[in-house]
Amino acid sequence: MVRPVRIAESESKQSVRMTADRILVVPSREAGDRKSRSGILIPATANVDRRLVWAEVVQVGPTVRNVTEGDAVLFAPDAGYEVEIRGDEYLILRERDVHAVASTEHDGSTGLYL
Repeated sequence: MVRPVRIAESESKQSVRMTADRILVVPSREAGDRKSRSGILIPATANVDRRLVWAEVVQVGPTVRNVTEGDAVLFAPDAGYEVEIRGDEYLILRERDVHAVASTEHDGSTGLYL
């Protein structure tokens, strides 16, 4: 289950850095409510299957090896922690919670393309 965490606003702005193997991501809209092909709205709470979701990586910790800023990562929606930073919603994940990475960088390997 995702646990919400709130960072208090202060007068002075502080930079946020991820530590260890943590990844800061912007959750996609598909993580919440979604529509079926026929147009029926399916709330996020009614999602009983094990559906993975994509998110865009904003920042990575110093020991993260396989993910860089700007990549899209595939993860389980109940992994990680929700956090609000300056009014925007983010998720903090561990690198081990990431199932796949979609990157614009070409590393010479072949595979699926989004």
